[in-house]
Amino acid sequence: MLAKIAQPARKDGSRLVSDHSFSRRHLLGGAAALSLGALPFGRARAAGPLTVGFIYVGPKDDYGYNQAHAQGAAALKAIPGVQVVEEENVRETTDVQKTMESMINLDGATLVFPTSFGYFDPHVLIEAKKNPKVQFRHCGGLWTEANPKNAGSYFGYIAQGQYLNGIVAAHASKSKRLGFVAAKPIPQVLNNINGFLLGARSVDPSITVQVIFTGEWSLAVKEAEATNALINGGADVITCHVDSPKVVVETAARRGAFVCGYHADQSALAKDQYLTGAEWNWASIYKGFVADMQAGKTPPNFLRGGLPDGFVKMSPYGPAVSEEARRQADAVKAEMMKGGFAIIKGPLKDNKGNVIAGAGTALAENASELEKTNYLVEGVKGSA
Repeated sequence: MLAKIAQPARKDGSRLVSDHSFSRRHLLGGAAALSLGALPFGRARAAGPLTVGFIYVGPKDDYGYNQAHAQGAAALKAIPGVQVVEEENVRETTDVQKTMESMINLDGATLVFPTSFGYFDPHVLIEAKKNPKVQFRHCGGLWTEANPKNAGSYFGYIAQGQYLNGIVAAHASKSKRLGFVAAKPIPQVLNNINGFLLGARSVDPSITVQVIFTGEWSLAVKEAEATNALINGGADVITCHVDSPKVVVETAARRGAFVCGYHADQSALAKDQYLTGAEWNWASIYKGFVADMQAGKTPPNFLRGGLPDGFVKMSPYGPAVSEEARRQADAVKAEMMKGGFAIIKGPLKDNKGNVIAGAGTALAENASELEKTNYLVEGVKGSA
């Protein structure tokens, strides 16, 4: 029950590239006087093992977005006939074009996953046109029918996980004030904030969520400041949508607040303060793309799914989660596993008083309207 369409999350590329990445791109850059197609590394079009390239905007061990993708890449390494090449700390500039070109021309990659949101336009589009025999799949919902047919997008309905986070958070909260550290007000982030609040309000309609936008996908100082500000304002459970939740999780736990994770499992960073978390499960998606390539098929251009499809999953419950919270969250998760679960359903207003869903209206997880979300629901304090 996979649905089409897709969309993202990413980092600002402010970190230094690794020595390996630097030398790889310099090797290719030094051959700039030559046509890339004329380089003597023609394995991208030769028969043999399938080489798959993964590109990350940050480190592979960031306890977040990049780590989740790296875990998916690691799952491919055990598949016979598959070779995986990876680059981390690649900025959302022409650096990523050089990395893609080196993977194709030096490593022979015929399937490339540039995972960061800012890689797509123009970088993936440029490389897809240059390399029509290579398949490019980008994490996000930016691909359209007008784009090269050897490119595409994938993503998951992780707002389902944030809804479950909200249920557990509501049971743990004494102040009835929850906090959300967010990067930017794009639809995917807004859907997660709304899901977190609505999950919490399914337990207690009086609960509120305060959101602070940092303006960056990865900026540790602002993330720490936002977390502290939320706790100072009375929030006793914190979650987030930034590339690496590490700073948010550690700061909140150090202050004695509970934490719901995002992207990957951050329980090791918060121990008893970690409740649960919404995680990506990219391995199932990547295995499907590889299976298509090995079978001589073109992977789908649009791919999206949620909990029932195995695209997202939940972190194990922490010791502070009550039996009542577990039972309620598990019951809702069981409903989600059937497919068609609606987080947005009427009557519902946004936090400015506008009706966004009338009585009897329900938007299932694959509703196209959610790809254009530009509002925060009633109960969320903050502005989109």
